Amino acid sequence: MQARTIIGAAFVALVAHELRPCSSLSSVMRISRHIMARSSPSIGSRASRSLSDNIHGVHSSRRGFLTRRGGNRAPPRRTGPVFSASELSSYDVDTDEGAEQSLAQSPVNDDAKSSIYLNGNTIDASTPEGRANLLSELNLHLSTTVASLSEHRTVSSTDVFCNRELRMDNIRAVGFDMDYTLAQYQQPAFDQLAFDGAKEKLATLGYPDEVLDFVYDHTFWVRGLIIDTQRGNFLKIDRHKYVRVAYHGFNAISSGMRKEIYSRTFNKQPSFTEKTFVNMDTLFKFVDAHLFALLIEMKDNGDSEFLDFKTYDEIYRDIRRCVDLCHRDGVIKDEVARDPSKYLVLDDGMMKMLNGFRESGTKCFLLTNSFWEYTQTAMNYLYHGKKVDDETLRRNEWLELFDLVVVGSCKPAYLTDPYLSLFRVDPGDGSLRNTDGLFEIEALGENGAAKFLSMGKTFQGGNWNHLQAMLNIQAGEEILYVGDHLYADVLRSKRQLGWRSCFIMPELPDEMRTFSMQRDLREAIMELRKLRDELSQYGDGLKRYINTGEFEQKGEMQKKLDLIAEDDWKIKTKLAELNREYHSSFNPHWGQMFVAGYQDSRFGYFVKNYACLYTSKATNLGLPLPSRVFRTSGELLPHDAMLYSRTTNFLDDEECL
Repeated sequence: MQARTIIGAAFVALVAHELRPCSSLSSVMRISRHIMARSSPSIGSRASRSLSDNIHGVHSSRRGFLTRRGGNRAPPRRTGPVFSASELSSYDVDTDEGAEQSLAQSPVNDDAKSSIYLNGNTIDASTPEGRANLLSELNLHLSTTVASLSEHRTVSSTDVFCNRELRMDNIRAVGFDMDYTLAQYQQPAFDQLAFDGAKEKLATLGYPDEVLDFVYDHTFWVRGLIIDTQRGNFLKIDRHKYVRVAYHGFNAISSGMRKEIYSRTFNKQPSFTEKTFVNMDTLFKFVDAHLFALLIEMKDNGDSEFLDFKTYDEIYRDIRRCVDLCHRDGVIKDEVARDPSKYLVLDDGMMKMLNGFRESGTKCFLLTNSFWEYTQTAMNYLYHGKKVDDETLRRNEWLELFDLVVVGSCKPAYLTDPYLSLFRVDPGDGSLRNTDGLFEIEALGENGAAKFLSMGKTFQGGNWNHLQAMLNIQAGEEILYVGDHLYADVLRSKRQLGWRSCFIMPELPDEMRTFSMQRDLREAIMELRKLRDELSQYGDGLKRYINTGEFEQKGEMQKKLDLIAEDDWKIKTKLAELNREYHSSFNPHWGQMFVAGYQDSRFGYFVKNYACLYTSKATNLGLPLPSRVFRTSGELLPHDAMLYSRTTNFLDDEECL
């Protein structure tokens, strides 16, 4: 009975398409196989065979029906959490119909183009033999090395991914941030230092003692969120600044309320750049966010008279001051210096990478907001692989890895303010001395930069003019800067100075692992969206016939339109269900980090537009050849993405009439 029900639902969708040749029949087959296999393996097998028989019986004579080449993958077992909310709010389909009816900008299936039609021949380019035939057809004669390439390309979380083509042999200097770039931290141990320290400082400001009992949970949060400090809300928005997911403290905000607050009460689209909106662009912000959410909950529950007289914005400002003070007064740094192995992650690839760059003639520099004392502690541990004694600490042997070191840089101001002063740091005792910066370099005459650095290559403060002068580099595009802060490291260096950028994402391996596990579910979702788009186009055709007045059976056509609307709602409901499951497998509250709904999240949009490269850790840059050319995977607008599929038929204007 269950199998017949599933077959019937899919078959109704097929019959609805009978009057118009389209590509969605194969889509329905794949969707039904996927859903039936998830329901019951035995039912799925019987139902799939029966559905296949029905399809071939009804549509065997249809012209223009193209099937997508390539084998089917068995859906993996999914263990991710499923949303329990009954409302279609957070991960409902796009609200504006124009966006909803557009397909994703990438092909649904990698197998869509495995077969190529060239010079009258069909070539399966997915196999080594097919690749050889393709090269022969193109009269392209390559070495035997090509034949040794694997049939399946391996993608790893240690790969470096490219948004903008970059030739490493054109890069004269590579710069690195330290925190969460060269120095990765153990989580949640490192965050716990700031969390506990901030709790104690809040208590001294008059906050209730219950704050000391707060428990930190970094898994609730993802990067790319926006904190609305005025309302006590946390937002995830898409590239068009539409709020897709919203929480007030730890409580989800309904779809209607979310739209009422952030869409319908504005005369213009909100920019989310006002001072009351804070971007969670760095992992350091997780502590702020969790403390804020806990205090919001306490305030809303009326558990503290003290909080009754505080606005949400005032609470957040208190949190920010307390957390910032923890980074300055030794609460964090002293503890890391006492036991660095508990908080810092060793990476054997760091020295290999830095030495590799310098051996290839590329300069290396360190540019960090951390001050000298903490930088010295962290870098000595990473260099020696252990905590060192005071004498070894003062030798600072790690400095040999860099041509230039700048601490206390005060990014992003370092990248935008040309008037910041440069100080020289004495590595022995951390004392500072004034410099005349650019004037001093110019006064030293020929090779002034080299002479200036010969007096010491460790500095505090300054600005990008000093750095480029000391490196003797004029063009910003000859510098690659590697950092984890999307705004201070990537966006500003790229937009203001034209530096090339590499964004570091420690979360990337988990995102990639989940995406790979959920690949079949995502394919089913995209095929359902494609099917919905086909229905809409078919309905448009029926409306045109009705409007011409040439159809005698207008009543019958209107019934078909009503059926299409009913099917559209069913698909929309199923899409919302599957999309919730898909996104919740990444994070049960916020979903996939790079995606909001079916669009790029704002975080994903900024990564795509401002990070030339991105990868999971800085040392991955040491794996490719020094002369490596990083190439983009190519971008398609929706019309090209639709035509890319072998299951799409192209009609010229006159054929559509």
